[in-house]
Amino acid sequence: MSDSDLINLYSKRILALASDIPHAGRLESPMGTARVRAPLCGSVVTVDVDMTDGRISRFAQDVKACALGQAAASVVGGAVMGASRAELAAARAALADMLKSGGPAPAAPFDGLQVMEAARDFANRHASILLSLDATLAAIDDTEAAGQGHA
Repeated sequence: MSDSDLINLYSKRILALASDIPHAGRLESPMGTARVRAPLCGSVVTVDVDMTDGRISRFAQDVKACALGQAAASVVGGAVMGASRAELAAARAALADMLKSGGPAPAAPFDGLQVMEAARDFANRHASILLSLDATLAAIDDTEAAGQGHA
């Protein structure tokens, strides 16, 4: 497969993911909420979560981002249920390392984020790609601040 074929494949996959974001919307009465904005491009993701025994039991995200940010949110939305904060933090660290330093893709269930390798050379989009994970981590922190993280 040539480089141009690989780019085309990733582009089609990214657009397909961006058009079908799991858990889109907002939750009624969530335990935690966070809104995170990428300052460079203006993309915004708002995440609502409920936690049960330290794991995500309800999740919704409102994504206002470029196609790359939407595609990353799609992968996160498809993998987030039942995840712990530590698993999400590891996925976020791996994704950032993959984008910035060419490290490996995040481990399962977040391994679908490997599709974001195509954006490695677009540093101005990295913050948008990380938004869904950043907002999810902040929403979990919000549940813990309210003393609800282990309900």
